Amino acid sequence: MARIAGVNVPAQKPVGVALTYIFGIGRTTSKKVLGECDVPFERRVNELSDTELARIREVIDRDVKVEGDLRREVAMSIKRLMDLGCYRGLRHRKGLPVRGQRTHTNARTRKGPARAIAGKKKAKK
Repeated sequence: MARIAGVNVPAQKPVGVALTYIFGIGRTTSKKVLGECDVPFERRVNELSDTELARIREVIDRDVKVEGDLRREVAMSIKRLMDLGCYRGLRHRKGLPVRGQRTHTNARTRKGPARAIAGKKKAKK
């Protein structure tokens, strides 16, 4: 198992897919990094030489913001919105959907499990 940017990437997967296990790297960024390093996307991680791994690590450290730094930046951006008191910040603070989704039904991921309301029973027919 190779270790890149503090993450153990799976050895049996193609390098392009394995890099996506790092927070902040998706397929597109993975392709750009591998193109810069002259490593084929399909080659398996366990088939990489030490120099190729070193080149990949170097390019990621130099050009891509990943893992802890990226998580910190995202958290700071959300905190800034909440401190400003703008609409998006208020939605974050209340734990509601931020991007205009409906909340009358759905939105269970953001709102959490449904809670029963006292005195609201189905009317009997």
